[in-house]
Amino acid sequence: MADAARGPTAPFARAEYDARIAETRRRLRAAGLDALLLFAQESLYYLTGFDTSGYVFFQCAVLPADGQPITLLTRRPDRDQAQSTSIIDDVRIWLDAEDADPAGDVRSILQEKGLGGGRVGVELATYGLTGQNHARLQRALEDVCTLVDGSDIVRGQRLIKSPAEIELIRRAAALCDQALEAMIATAAAGIPDSHLAAACMEVLLGAGGDMPPSGPLVNSGSRATFGRSVGGARALAERDQVLVEFAATWRRYNVCVERTIAVGPPSPKLVHMHRTAELALAEMTAAAAPGRPLGEIDDAHRRVFDAAGYREQRFEACGYSLGATFRPSWMDVPPMLYSGNPLAAAPGMVLFLHAIVGDRTEQVAAGVGHSLLITGDGAEILNRVPLELHRR
Repeated sequence: MADAARGPTAPFARAEYDARIAETRRRLRAAGLDALLLFAQESLYYLTGFDTSGYVFFQCAVLPADGQPITLLTRRPDRDQAQSTSIIDDVRIWLDAEDADPAGDVRSILQEKGLGGGRVGVELATYGLTGQNHARLQRALEDVCTLVDGSDIVRGQRLIKSPAEIELIRRAAALCDQALEAMIATAAAGIPDSHLAAACMEVLLGAGGDMPPSGPLVNSGSRATFGRSVGGARALAERDQVLVEFAATWRRYNVCVERTIAVGPPSPKLVHMHRTAELALAEMTAAAAPGRPLGEIDDAHRRVFDAAGYREQRFEACGYSLGATFRPSWMDVPPMLYSGNPLAAAPGMVLFLHAIVGDRTEQVAAGVGHSLLITGDGAEILNRVPLELHRR
C-alpha cells in the first residue's frame, strides 16, 4: 500500500497505527497510568507493525501516555527489523554480556522520559515476559515507579478488528479452505499421517501465507482423542480416523478450522459422535451473536453433548478469540469460550468454535470447528468446506 508505515512489510497504513496508539493512550489515561511497558509481541505488531521473533529474549517498548514517542529496547539482531517493519523511530540496543542489564536500561528510559514516580502498566500475560525477566524488572524499578498489571490495555483493544484487519483475515480464511481440501484429498491407507501436515503446509506457504504459529495438528488412530499434537508420524490403517486442526496465517492473522476424516468405513459410533458434534457446532454458532455473553456459546456446547450422553467425553471449553499472534500459539486469548464468561460478543470479534468429543476407552473421536466473524446481526462463518465426516 502506498501509505504503508515503512517498507514493503508493513501491513497497514500509517494512519491506522497512529489511531491505534492514540486509543491505547486514551485507555492508559482512563486507567490512571502514565505509561505502558509492551512485552507482548502481538501488541508491538498491532501498534507499530514490528514483526520479529526476538520476544523470546528481553524485549520491551515504552509507550508513554502523554504523547512522547515510543522507545523500543531490543537486541542487535532485531534493530534493522524494527527500523524496517515498524513506525518506531527510537530503537535502543542492549548488548549480550555477562553484566547485561536490560531491566536497568528500561529504568533509564523511564527516568529519561520523566516517568519516575508514576504508575506504569506492564504486560504480564504474555510469552514475551518470563518470570525471571519480570523479577529483574521489579528489582530495577522498585524505587522508580509503581508497576501495575496492564495486560488487558492493548489486548482488549485488539479484540475488535478493523476493516483492514478483516481484509487480511478473509485472505487467511480462503487459504485455510484450500489447505483443508488438500489434507482431505491426501488421506489414504498406508501413508504416514504426516503427509497430511505436509500437504497443508505446501498450500499455506506456496500461496504466500505465513508459517503458522503452531501446528498443524494431525492426530490419527487412538491419537485422535488427544487435545494436542504429538511427535512422530503414524501410518494410516485400512480403517482409521484422522482429526485435523490448524491455522492458516496471512500477515500473522489466523483463521482456524477442524474436521474429521474417516479412512475406510467409519464405525457407527464415529458416525454418531460426528453427527452430535455437527449439531453442537450449529447450536454454538447460533449463540454467537452481538450482545450475548460468550459463555452462552459453551452453554450450547455442553447442552448438546450432555444430552447425547457425552458429558465425560467433551471438553470444558469450546473455543477462543483469534487475531494476529506469534509462536507458540494461534490462540489469541483471553477470551476463552467457557460457560459463565460474561464478556459480550461484539461486531468485529473473530472467534474459533470447536466441538470435540473423544472416547479414550474405545479410541474413537470426532471433532468439527470453524472460525467466524461477529457481525451487526449475527455471525459470518469464514470457513466454506462442509462439516460432514469426510470419507476416504
